Amino acid sequence: MAPTATLTDALNSPDDPGRGRHVAVIGAGAVGVCCANYLTRAGFNVTVIDPVEPGSREQCSYGNAGGLSPGSCIPNAMPGIVREVPGMLLDPEGPIGLRLIDLPHALPWLIRFLWSSRRSRVDEIADAMIALNRHTFESYDPLIREAQCEDLIKYRGQLIVYEDIEGPAKSALSVGMRRARGVKVEILDGNQIRELEPAIGPAYKAGVYLPEQGQCPNPGRLVARLWRLAVSRGARLHRAKARGFVLGGDGVVAVATDDGQVGADQFVVAAGAFSGPFASQVGAHVPLISERGYHVMIEGDGTGLRVQTNSASRKFVAAPMEEGLRLSGTVEFARPGTGPRWERADILLRQGKHMLPGLDASRVRPWMGNRPGTPDSIPVIERTARHRNVILAFGHGHQGLIGASTTGRLVAELASGQPTMIDLTPYRSNRF
Repeated sequence: MAPTATLTDALNSPDDPGRGRHVAVIGAGAVGVCCANYLTRAGFNVTVIDPVEPGSREQCSYGNAGGLSPGSCIPNAMPGIVREVPGMLLDPEGPIGLRLIDLPHALPWLIRFLWSSRRSRVDEIADAMIALNRHTFESYDPLIREAQCEDLIKYRGQLIVYEDIEGPAKSALSVGMRRARGVKVEILDGNQIRELEPAIGPAYKAGVYLPEQGQCPNPGRLVARLWRLAVSRGARLHRAKARGFVLGGDGVVAVATDDGQVGADQFVVAAGAFSGPFASQVGAHVPLISERGYHVMIEGDGTGLRVQTNSASRKFVAAPMEEGLRLSGTVEFARPGTGPRWERADILLRQGKHMLPGLDASRVRPWMGNRPGTPDSIPVIERTARHRNVILAFGHGHQGLIGASTTGRLVAELASGQPTMIDLTPYRSNRF
């Protein structure tokens, strides 16, 4: 953890990398916007660099399922997944999409992913996940209140449903990991599932209910509102694509964009799936991959679903949104620049109809975005060792909306030279 210092000391010390008052943030997604808010609250001048508006459809955070889960602590790679992956890959409607032509691109990352599933590692990963995520609500709270968008946080819990009546028992490891970390868990039978959510069909015979979790019914609007709050505090948007860092005698001095250079005293890399090259340029080599995710938005679905519901076996989420019902999930590993495969969205629609027999899918809009995935499900949050005026804040994978608020606080603490609210050792890039 950083040595104790006041904000004034950090900004004025000639030897501290936090002395500069201007911070450039690369990326205007949920993480970048939360960084901008907490940095402006800490007294910094902030420029955010991104070619698109915060909260717009082009941002990964726009398509999020909206889960806000302070109890999220289950790694994507759990023990036993080595045996499951071949079947997932061979199933044309399975949760993982990977074409043979893309295998060379994805294979090194997949090997690291499978290696992180060993039993000796998953508890460490779970501890790191919960340490970051348990502060989700408290970190969002001051921003939500100031932005006057309290309607965008719903405290209805989250539901995991199983088609196998023994599903919760077979998931004893994940249930136990949650309970061991203080997460409230309730086991439901089929009747109790439908008492909670009558729309769920009879194929689902057991469930796990997490009553303390929540959801955002419009992630795009949330990011846009929080960006307006940052602007009211003086943050500026440089609408351009960042190309790389400009190095000077004292290290990084600017970000090169396709519309000129943006100079600053400190720099934050929060560009999601596109963060890798910026990190590599300053000596942090992170195995980051784009986990392409799809969703379908069903307007006027007619189901009345209230609680975000996750199908354990089919690996998708049904989430009630302001505009209707969002079905999201599946992971597709593809080379950068490859066009969407909309059949992945069609799979979600079929799965949604299986879960919710009353689903009216007459008005459907598909979407695809790029999630920034690390092999161990943990983001990278650190001040880089080689260039001390660069801070990394990326790799949140499926949990960018969950981790964004606390990551913003941590980045502001790093930029100010203050002690961080949690130990950042598990989030360092040198763990790879």
